[in-house]
Amino acid sequence: MADRAKNFYAGPAALPLEALQRAQAELLDFAGTGMSIMEHSHRGPHYDAVHKEALSLLRELLGVPDDYDVLLLQGGARQQFAMVPMNLVPEGGSADYVITGNWSVGAHSEAAIVGRARVAATTLEDGGFTRVPRLDELDRDPEAAYLHITSNNTLYGTQWAVDGGTPYPFSDDVPLVADMTSDLLCRPIDVSRFGVIYAGAQKNVGPAGVTVVIVRKSLVAGARTDLPEVFRYASHAAKDSLWNTAPTFAIYMLRNTLAVIADRGGAEEMERRARAKSSMLYALIDAHPEFFRCPVEPSSRSIMNVVFRLPSEALEAELLAAAKEAGMFGLKGHRKVGGLRASLYNAVEVEWVEALVDLMEKFHHSHK
Repeated sequence: MADRAKNFYAGPAALPLEALQRAQAELLDFAGTGMSIMEHSHRGPHYDAVHKEALSLLRELLGVPDDYDVLLLQGGARQQFAMVPMNLVPEGGSADYVITGNWSVGAHSEAAIVGRARVAATTLEDGGFTRVPRLDELDRDPEAAYLHITSNNTLYGTQWAVDGGTPYPFSDDVPLVADMTSDLLCRPIDVSRFGVIYAGAQKNVGPAGVTVVIVRKSLVAGARTDLPEVFRYASHAAKDSLWNTAPTFAIYMLRNTLAVIADRGGAEEMERRARAKSSMLYALIDAHPEFFRCPVEPSSRSIMNVVFRLPSEALEAELLAAAKEAGMFGLKGHRKVGGLRASLYNAVEVEWVEALVDLMEKFHHSHK
């Protein structure tokens, strides 16, 4: 599709063309029923097959063990900021939070409303975040209900467990809870080492409107019950995420996207592509340090969100205008940090990044 935009938005983000074309072909008549999937009952057999396939694909692609529930919920990752402590922090207990950016600040703030939330570490410095903490910087409470991290930080371009960087802070005693909204399924992970993984789908695995939650069944069984049913993981787990009316079209698009990821080679292939894309862009930035500057410490650099600055805001605006003229969108950095940001999620094609690198190289050459 020659006129398809090169989409570098941070989220909602690019979706695979094949997933969109499948939806286009089925929009008015799903499986010969004469109705769109959006018009089918969430209790009916046609939607039920889509729902079960989405759950099955998540288990297959992530290697989810049998002792975990996979939930498809609404409310985005922000709702999980509240649901995690509501379910998992016992009365009089507390949880630990690692602060590495805007979203971990939000998660900690919500937890502090529900109960006690300690800051186990923060990398805030000079008003920003340029790295994730070393493991020896964590002030961990061995009695904490869990330790919460944000695995990838979209605003600041940092990520846990990248090559040479800080590994995930697993513990045999304290469950690790990870907000993986912006890097779920960009690479293989060992789900069995986590207590909870949650992710808004709108970055790597689908559209806005559905949130993936993977939670150890023992944590669900031991969760608090003195809260409204809609906020209990157990309510949704017992009904296969059909306790209430599910966001059916969002889950349908999640299914379509996961099917494309599976066809392309799964998490292993997504990682290969992510590393190829990010390496290409970082190499160009590092080759011209007098012109392009990535503020992130190399050992914490994200393979999902590449942030960088130019010598002046005027030059940044000029590059953004040139990118737009070339059919590239979503490169403006978040309003809190400025600069530029290229989000390289699963549906971002390698060729788009090659075109961006070529544009940046020519832009640099023309401004020597």
